[in-house]
Amino acid sequence: MQKINVTEMKKEPQQYIVACSHALNQESVSQIKAGERMLVDSDGLAFIYILEDDTQFYYLTFGKDSWQDLREAYESEIPVYAELTTDHQIELTALGTELDFLLENIDGNSNYGEELEANVQEVFKRNVE
Repeated sequence: MQKINVTEMKKEPQQYIVACSHALNQESVSQIKAGERMLVDSDGLAFIYILEDDTQFYYLTFGKDSWQDLREAYESEIPVYAELTTDHQIELTALGTELDFLLENIDGNSNYGEELEANVQEVFKRNVE
């Protein structure tokens, strides 16, 4: 498993581009595909989008500092792409569906921890009511 942190989300006319802290080599990115599923890191206050290839998983981590942009992308339903190298982007397919599921499950669920639940409600308040 390789962890890749989201450092910035840039809005373009028809898409959002996610800049990553960890650039992958050109050879490996051609094998990476969208995992179409997400996890939550309660301790790290992060949403994690799974990328994968034949040998491993890559955890694309949306820390709390990227949640406002993530919320805007989610609400606008504009495609989100992760920039894995300067020449290679991958669409984060099913991101909205996965966020729907997670936001619904986090609301009022103490299993995720009070701090995560409070922060999610603060940022995504229009979506968890």
